[in-house]
Amino acid sequence: MLATAAGAAFAGEPAAPETATATAPEAGPDTVDEIVVIGAGQTRSVSTLTPQNLDTLPPGTSIQKALNILPGVMAQSIDALGVNEQSLSLQVRGFSTTHLGYSLDGMPLGDGAYNNYNGLTISRALISDNLGRADLATGIAGLSIPSTSNLGGAMIYTSSDPTKDMGFRAAQTMGSESSLRSFLRFDTGEHYGLSAYVSGQYARQDLFVNQGDQNTSTGAQLNAKAIYDFGRGKITAFADISRTNQADDAYLSKDMLGRLGWDWAGYAPNWADYLSRASCSVASLAAKCVTSTAPEKLSDVTYTNGQILRNDELYYLAGDFDITSALTARLQVYKHTDKGAGNNFITGLSNQGTTTTADDLPVQIRDTRYTIDRDGVVGSLKWNIGFNEIQAGFWLEENTSSAARYIRTDVKGPIDLGRFFGGTPSTAQWVQETDWETRQFYVQDTVRLLDDRLTIDFGFKSTYSKSDAEAIRGIATNAPPATSQFATGSLTAEDNFLPEVGVHYQLAPGHELYVSYAENMAMYQGGFKLGPQSVTQTVWDAQGRYLEPETSNSWDAGYRYVSGQLQVSLAAYHVNFDNRLLQYNPCPTNQQQNPGCGNSFHNAGSVTSNGVELGLLWKPLPWLTWYNSASYNETTYDDDLNWCTTTCVVKATAGKQQVDTPRELIASVLTVRNGPFSASLQGKYTGERFYTYTNDAGFDGYTTFDLGVSYDLDAAVSGAKFSVNITNLTDIRYASNFDSSVFAPDDAAGSILVFHASAPRQVFATISFDF
Repeated sequence: MLATAAGAAFAGEPAAPETATATAPEAGPDTVDEIVVIGAGQTRSVSTLTPQNLDTLPPGTSIQKALNILPGVMAQSIDALGVNEQSLSLQVRGFSTTHLGYSLDGMPLGDGAYNNYNGLTISRALISDNLGRADLATGIAGLSIPSTSNLGGAMIYTSSDPTKDMGFRAAQTMGSESSLRSFLRFDTGEHYGLSAYVSGQYARQDLFVNQGDQNTSTGAQLNAKAIYDFGRGKITAFADISRTNQADDAYLSKDMLGRLGWDWAGYAPNWADYLSRASCSVASLAAKCVTSTAPEKLSDVTYTNGQILRNDELYYLAGDFDITSALTARLQVYKHTDKGAGNNFITGLSNQGTTTTADDLPVQIRDTRYTIDRDGVVGSLKWNIGFNEIQAGFWLEENTSSAARYIRTDVKGPIDLGRFFGGTPSTAQWVQETDWETRQFYVQDTVRLLDDRLTIDFGFKSTYSKSDAEAIRGIATNAPPATSQFATGSLTAEDNFLPEVGVHYQLAPGHELYVSYAENMAMYQGGFKLGPQSVTQTVWDAQGRYLEPETSNSWDAGYRYVSGQLQVSLAAYHVNFDNRLLQYNPCPTNQQQNPGCGNSFHNAGSVTSNGVELGLLWKPLPWLTWYNSASYNETTYDDDLNWCTTTCVVKATAGKQQVDTPRELIASVLTVRNGPFSASLQGKYTGERFYTYTNDAGFDGYTTFDLGVSYDLDAAVSGAKFSVNITNLTDIRYASNFDSSVFAPDDAAGSILVFHASAPRQVFATISFDF
């Protein structure tokens, strides 16, 4: 279900949890909690997801994927739960994953990039069962959000607090593709102002594609939170330890569908057949080549699509203090470390070191490694004086990240890739370490007049971000060759005046108008494939001094009507996205990570977005709720594209719809709750999407449905509940997420490896206990 804060949270921070439910009646056995569609009282567009929203989807589903029903939002993932790191993507009003901001309990989570360098996804930071609320600020994030990527809005996640009473929760889920998930949480209850909980989950699931080995993903996670309330304030401590090990699916091209189908995958466990095809790519083993025949192409040959690993530890300590009745302060320190790896079999010669070539294999292992080590502090002051609420705050972060690509030539057989490799690799393709320094400050005044019917907030923030990248030797026996090594160089994104202003006016009880304006700037991205420092030194020396940081100017306006049975929200927006950074790459799509190809980054003009959004909630009966959202978005390129690889060609892109940006999005959720029975049916239409800048190639729109049904067994077993969740109810197949690193001007042949196939219909059953 959807809810929002009845009162305005200050400068992008969520309102207090009690505010979110202030208008909600007590939920009895035959009622549905009150739902507010869009943030009443806000000067900008804000929607809030509550834990009840997750009931339609299987337990353990990513909170990010659950945002998919909100106006203007498209959340994609290849897996039903939305936790696969490589395929998880989000788009809001034309802005993609890495152009949005993310925070948890006021702590920054980075920019959501798969090749992470400055944060982690919400799935690795918070077990979904521990969600308190998720505020989605579409378009304008607010000044206090600790983010340098929020050009198009922000996701502001809040973890649930410990309960006042001692309690224990347990849930066990089983389902399709050998799915298994266990969840436990213990709350101590409150004792002399101190309360805490500790919770954990373990999950596993096999790939749905036709791959018979090395196809299992697992995840283990621990969350703990403690609060000490001493009357004039509180101290909060939080810990997250996450371990993920995920089997990857293949990216597909349009021309593969007719020949290979939606479920094409690797050869595993047929190692011999894989070797015979891979031999065709190694000259010394050409005699062993067995040429691929239809429906496969030689370029499709792989044993598995690899394994990705992420080990995260995330901690914060925060203090909220009531200095006086009118002056409050908050201070938070945090620490995050990440160790990651991506392992793949690739074609290439593994020489076993013997005098004969008979035991040589046409296979190597590509071992990609990541690290993050970041520390930060976030602080704010709020002072209520007369009709003014003055706020000021800061965010400081130091981060050292690294990315390395090693090649192992000691392959002797089909070993398990789901592990961190030790020892010394034979060669290194590239190794780069980057030091990041981020400073952000803001000040804002909120003025309330006319008996609080008129609210005006205005302020600005100052942002500074610097990245110092250095090419290093790494740990391989052979250092990276200069022709493929990433560059050494520095980039700085700085703007000391980024204003934001908003006005909210209550026309009459239940009727509201608002309008807001904001300017934002994004820091240069990092990590390989994403950032302009992931190029050769020669390219960097030629391009680095000409790059400009991406910026956005956003207008947001709307009308809200909130009554007992009917609630309506209508929003319109206009956004200018300037200095967009685009990667040019002359290599085939499966070599996008190789700087030796001569890839480069350039500012490629601007994009204009115009759109409207409608949200409508109807509650005709106490036990029935029907929520609907619809949006129309025109996000078009303002300029033709001068596409430069080996030569430069002007492509006619002006006026074309932005890649991976559907014009139409429609969602509907019907919820029934009567006595011990509840059910929720969720439908989503996603319009046509293009993956080429000239719009010559893309995929048609599609509609999906998800169903959740539960029955409270409390009469038989205290606190027991049984539920069934069915994802992709009608079992349609469609292109889910796109790989943004391979977008191109055109693809008449349909050969670009750009999309993941959707998961088929899957069924999950859960038994849970709460006592």
